[in-house]
Order: sequence, then structure tokens, then C-alpha cells
Amino acid sequence: MAIKKTAKIWHNGKLIAWDDATLHVMAHVVNYGSSVFEGVRCYALPSGPAIFRAQEHAQRLLDSAKIYRIDVDYSREDLVAAMQELVKVNQVWPCYLRPIILRGYSEAGVNPFNSPTEVYIINYEWGKYLGSDIEQGVDVCVSSWTRIAPNTLPAMAKAGANYMNSQLIKMEAIMNGYVEGIALDSSGFVSEGSGENLFVVRQGTLLTAPLGNSVLPGITRDSVIRLAHELRIPIVEQMIPREMLYIADEVFFTGTAAEITPVRSVDKISVGKGTMGPVTRKIAEEFYGILRGEVADRFKWLTPVPVGSKQPVSV
Repeated sequence: MAIKKTAKIWHNGKLIAWDDATLHVMAHVVNYGSSVFEGVRCYALPSGPAIFRAQEHAQRLLDSAKIYRIDVDYSREDLVAAMQELVKVNQVWPCYLRPIILRGYSEAGVNPFNSPTEVYIINYEWGKYLGSDIEQGVDVCVSSWTRIAPNTLPAMAKAGANYMNSQLIKMEAIMNGYVEGIALDSSGFVSEGSGENLFVVRQGTLLTAPLGNSVLPGITRDSVIRLAHELRIPIVEQMIPREMLYIADEVFFTGTAAEITPVRSVDKISVGKGTMGPVTRKIAEEFYGILRGEVADRFKWLTPVPVGSKQPVSV
């Protein structure tokens, strides 16, 4: 889906025009991939726009920067307020927000310490990431590309460089006729998709790989775990062998972009009956109910954006 530009972008505490958000070709991030970022959704509720788990996304962004020794002058509260301001000014919701912290232009060379820190936040219209109706599900494959291994790149950081690995997984899947790929970790256990966490249902129990399997600590992943506990669905974080994907009763992706997306088949082997299963459905109904304002936000996941009477965009 092509990005439809908005009027303003937040940059280092100021709002600038979309076309003014430019980088020099010799910026450190261009040459060495030195950036961390977030994907955040703002939903259109009956009460107005609200950002989903804004505090947690802002904290993960700062955690990612800390892992990469990038100094940031803004607090979690500053970043949340900036996201609210941007949605209000651009008058676009529902929308996707992309906060980015990157190393800019200074000296050439791998050493990043003399490069300035640049902080941007962008918002724009964006619909379903995997392009599927939730009832239909998606066909996926196990990738030949291994997920980044421990002591290579930090999987707990949502860093731009990590997504070169994700691109290989995604491109291979698309070229082979699938919507998405599932990567195994360096020990051969299930890790995650190119941009999504993964859950498996087997005999009524929900399984997901622990962070030690090169898994990003997903915000939606955490939301599903919390919902499962509340709904009394047994859930275990454990290493998942590849073959579990083939005998699972249900499999689904989670992520800010993917939200909750059922998997219909893995390597052309049907998952369960090939339709969304009861555990996935139960969690999805509760999750989307909160996002639509139909179910009480008892976890306080939604941060309202005061914007007035403007109508939401259609995506």
C-alpha cells in the first residue's frame, strides 16, 4: 500500500513539512543502518482517536536506543505527547505512526559516536498489513533464512538493521507464492515471522516462543498473553519445534501491523480445518472489541487524542 503523505512530520521537537524531512546520503543511518523505530496504531473509537499502547511503544523505542548506545533527549512522556500532537495536527485517523530514532550526518566510518541523533515521528493512513480478511487467514512457509542469532544483532531491539534479515524472509516467501515466512532461530526452533510474533494452539493450549528464541518483545504479543490469562486460556512460553506448525490446531500472527492474523496453511499443510479456530477467535473478538470501543478498556491500553469533531479517514 502506497503511503499517502500528511501535512506535518514531528522532528526533534518541531513540526516540519512532509517534504522537508530529508537526510544526507552520507548520514550514518544510510551507510550503516543505525536506526531504531516503532510501529504504532491509532484507532478510531466512537469517543475519538486513541493510540494503542502508546506508553509501551515509546518505552520500547527508548530501550532499543539504549541497547545501541544512542543518546535520546526525549522522555517516554515526550514521545507519547508528540504522537498525540501529530495525530491532532494532521487530522488523520485511524492511522499508523512511525517513530524513528536514527544517527544522522557527521563523520564517515563505522564509529557512530560523533553522529547526531535525529528523532522523527510520522503518521499516515494504513490498512491491513497482510492483506487478508481475518476469517480467511494467510498461507505461509518456513523460511530458509535463519533469524538473527544471539550475539550477532540484538533481537530485543527493534532496529532498522535487523530488518534486512526480515526482508530476506519476506522476499523469499513472496517469490514462492506465500504471503509471509516463518523464521527458525539458530538452533532450529520456531522464532517469528518477518515482522510478526507467532502463536500456536495445540490441544487447547496456547504456545509462543520465548524471547530467547530471537523474538522481538512484541506489544501485541504481550496484549494477547494478557488477554489469554484473563480469558482462562492456558498459555505457555516454550521452544517450539518446526513440526509443531504442521500438527497445530491453530496458528496466528500478532503485531502492530498484522494485529491478529490467522495462518491458514504452513508449507502447503493445512492448519487445523483451514479456518480460524475457536481460541484465535475468542482472543481476536476481545482484542478487536477493545480497539473498536465495544469492550471496556480495562487494561488502559488506549491513549485518547483530543482533536475536536473531525471525521476519521476511511482505510
